[in-house]
Amino acid sequence: MTWARLSDDLVVATMMILALAFCLYAVSMAQRTTRQRGVAKEPVTTPAAASSAAGDNLEHPPEVGAPWSERTARIASVMVVMGLVLNAAAVLARGIAAERAPWGNMYEFAIVGSTAILGAYVAGLSRYPLHRLGIWVIGLVLVTLGSAVTVLYTPVDALIPVLDSYWLAIHVGAAIVSGGAFTVAAVTSAVRLVRPGRHPERDEMLERVSYGLIVFAFPVWTFAVIAGAVWAEAAWGRYWGWDPKETWAFITWVFYAAYLHAQSTAGWRGKRAAWFSIAGYIAFLFNFIGVNMWVGGLHSYAGV
Repeated sequence: MTWARLSDDLVVATMMILALAFCLYAVSMAQRTTRQRGVAKEPVTTPAAASSAAGDNLEHPPEVGAPWSERTARIASVMVVMGLVLNAAAVLARGIAAERAPWGNMYEFAIVGSTAILGAYVAGLSRYPLHRLGIWVIGLVLVTLGSAVTVLYTPVDALIPVLDSYWLAIHVGAAIVSGGAFTVAAVTSAVRLVRPGRHPERDEMLERVSYGLIVFAFPVWTFAVIAGAVWAEAAWGRYWGWDPKETWAFITWVFYAAYLHAQSTAGWRGKRAAWFSIAGYIAFLFNFIGVNMWVGGLHSYAGV
């Protein structure tokens, strides 16, 4: 078996285990909904019942006697970690097969980006109880990987001359890392907007998660934009030419800068700041998908 074939098989294995994790997150959501409805119908009359009702607090999940919904979600999260390991192995095998950084086309960017998304989610899980976001994050990763193996798939091949540079690892690598964090932050912001005010402590926690991810990703994205400009000067003799991809990279940067500014302004926190997070992610997605597939320019080779 070749390294390229092994990489393809590992991507399929990743999708299978993440699909199972997705189903478990769905079961957990159904269990939680059923339990909450049952609690709502029965008034809390004893300290023990009050303690049980508090068990659904996302900020402080119970460690002992957790409801089935929490246990199912934790099993799903373990499978997500397994999926992360398999996906990372697929990326490594692809890089060995290609003998270069494994992000020279949209297929490779998609599978590496999925690894970054899973990594950001697992990192968030290590600090916050984000199990309820799992179904949305994993669903998005499955769509990404599914598109990669069907629409975007490209066999292992040598880089075209303009991409054959050490800047590929630096510029695109930084973009992938920041993109993974931006993705989880956008999902967190969207959940924050869909169910505002029902659980203030949960909304506050989601906002902290989104803010922390963007604080991490924004300087990495800034570095990616600057590195791209330096690479452009070496490849085309100018640092910036308002090529469509350069333009949308800058638009993405502006939205996330606006988000961070909104967070520093008390009147623009909460829902208003969350909209900036989502707008920035939409710009990021268009930069990856729309510009590569539908808009011409000096970066059109990235769509192969």
